[in-house]
Amino acid sequence: MKLSVIIIAKNAEDDIADAIESVKGLADEIVVVDNGSIDRTVEVARYSKAEVVVAREKDFSQLRNLGLKAAKGEWVFYIDTDERVTEELGESIESAMGSTEIVVFKVQRKNFYLGNHEWPTIEKMERLFRKSALKGWHGELHESPTIDGPVGELDGFLLHYTHKNLTLMLAKTIEWSKTEAELRFKSGHPKMTWWRFFRVMLTGFYDSYIKQGGWKVGVAGLIESIYQAFSMFVTYARLWEMQKGKKK
Repeated sequence: MKLSVIIIAKNAEDDIADAIESVKGLADEIVVVDNGSIDRTVEVARYSKAEVVVAREKDFSQLRNLGLKAAKGEWVFYIDTDERVTEELGESIESAMGSTEIVVFKVQRKNFYLGNHEWPTIEKMERLFRKSALKGWHGELHESPTIDGPVGELDGFLLHYTHKNLTLMLAKTIEWSKTEAELRFKSGHPKMTWWRFFRVMLTGFYDSYIKQGGWKVGVAGLIESIYQAFSMFVTYARLWEMQKGKKK
């Protein structure tokens, strides 16, 4: 078996079929690691001929490692439920798997917010691995691969349709801000004072709107950048709660 595609999913019944469809012509097997979905994600994935691994993990790296363990292919490629593989990227993946020297490849990811509003910056991240070169993933939330070997870059783009609407954006913030705050709390973050809230919110807005070029996207860019500031506020407000509770 040449290529296993691994998809991490949770409550993604509206997205999982399209994610699977975008890699069907490419993959020898598709492994969906479902993290406790309460909707029809598992049912839809199995109907789409994917192998499903059912898990209940808080740690994203553990989910990716479960997918790696289940994969039977010589190569593994990771995508998320809100990502789509373009034809050019698919062709580049097929070509890359013929490599005898480069064993890890980065993808170029285009982000689309609030529908089809394309973000100016392109992300690059390791997603295609010769299985023997991927030693595992680490990091509870912002997971990173541990690799052994040279890294190349694929042609084409991975399309990422995130923050599709305000309801989903707010739900994501509520869910993951607690984990973000816990990580900061465990690392001994300095005591939250009033001025730190303004600093982190301004940093989040500046990074999104100015550094990443959100201003080029019009109203959607402004909304996304304000949301990033709000998300930072919620995370650090949770951290403040944890620090306050520690004193009692």
